[in-house]
Amino acid sequence: MTSIAIALHLLAAVIWVGGMFTIYVCLRPALGVLERPSDRLTIAEATFAKFFPWVWLSIVVLFATGYLMLFTTQGGFKFAGTHVHIMQGLAWVMTLLFAWLYWGAWADFREAIKAGSWEQADKDLGRIRKIVGLNLPIGLIVAAIGSSGRWWT
Repeated sequence: MTSIAIALHLLAAVIWVGGMFTIYVCLRPALGVLERPSDRLTIAEATFAKFFPWVWLSIVVLFATGYLMLFTTQGGFKFAGTHVHIMQGLAWVMTLLFAWLYWGAWADFREAIKAGSWEQADKDLGRIRKIVGLNLPIGLIVAAIGSSGRWWT
């Protein structure tokens, strides 16, 4: 059971953090070469519409498997290493940032796209970019802690 939980936990982290990396570091600059804002913004909308359900699924899997492992293999919070507490705290920060992105900037972005308000959509995409720019380094730190944390002590 623990092996399955670890595998699912890792896969969910790779999907979320890897997706943010791909979008922020690869897709965003690539879209910049498109001349028409409507093309760039439409592609961004389609990409996020496909990616965000995977993020929600990843969040559920990460918390479910994380807490499962915490309570079944580590004996709960009292016996968990510092790295587990750091991971959990940062995971909540990441989740709150994503929720803010999803119900704020993403909702506004979709409305602007539907209305054909490309200038507003571009501003909303900038807000999404800033939130992902905050969340990505946190996710990379969590991945580093998750893969090496138990060796710190």
